[in-house]
This record gives sequence, C-alpha cells and structure tokens, in this order.
Amino acid sequence: MGETSPDNKAFIRSAQTKEKGQRYKLTSAFANAGRGLIDAVRSERNLRIDVCMAVVAIALGFALRIDTPSWLAVIICVGMMFALETVNTAIEAVVDLASPGYHELARRAKDYAAGAALAGAFASLVVGCIVFIPPLLALIAL
Repeated sequence: MGETSPDNKAFIRSAQTKEKGQRYKLTSAFANAGRGLIDAVRSERNLRIDVCMAVVAIALGFALRIDTPSWLAVIICVGMMFALETVNTAIEAVVDLASPGYHELARRAKDYAAGAALAGAFASLVVGCIVFIPPLLALIAL
C-alpha cells in the first residue's frame, strides 16, 4: 500500500488503487504541486533568487511598458527558471535519498541537474538583455 502523508492521506498510488481504477483527485494533485513549489522556494536559496529576479523583471516590464512579445519572453523565462530549479531540487533530493554517501554517479546526476538550471539562467539573462537594454538606453537618451 502507498505511503501516507502526516494527515494520513495516501500520496503515492499503489498497485491496488491503480487496479481498482481509483483516481487521484485533481484538486489534491494541484494542492501537492503548489505545496512542492512553496516548499522549494522556502528551502532553496536559488529559487528565492529566482523569485527576486522575476519580481525585478516584471517591475521593469511594467515600468518600461514592454510589448507583448517581450512579455511572453519574460514570462516563459520566469516559468522555465522556476521549473528548472524545482526539478534540480527534486533530483538532488532523490539522489541524496538513493545515495547518502558519495558516489561518482550521484555527483554527476546532481551536477547535470544544476547545469540545466545554469543553462536556463544564462538563456534568461540573454533574453533579459534583449528585452530590457534597448528601452533602458532609449530612456537614458531622453
């Protein structure tokens, strides 16, 4: 049978519940996902940095009145970074659980996940420069 959460609600579907055709409530799935994101932001420094950068990017977007395509690029970058950092955190937690001691494959898995987040951060930085530098230069030239 599946594990239970602190409030004794099953959060891992077992073979028995799958065979019976029992469905996991969609509201529970969203609640768990939201809890995961909030917990990750609370516990992970890099995600808190991402939140701060997202606030700065959104504030700059409003202040500089960026156009719709620029807004789309900013929103995609913000979402991508939250997703990458959260997946990185999940991978690190699973690796720590599976390999509490040092193992070269564990190190590589964690480094690869962190590298994915770093690649997303660099891409977001480039997008931010493309979106925000021209309107900032135009503002300074006034």
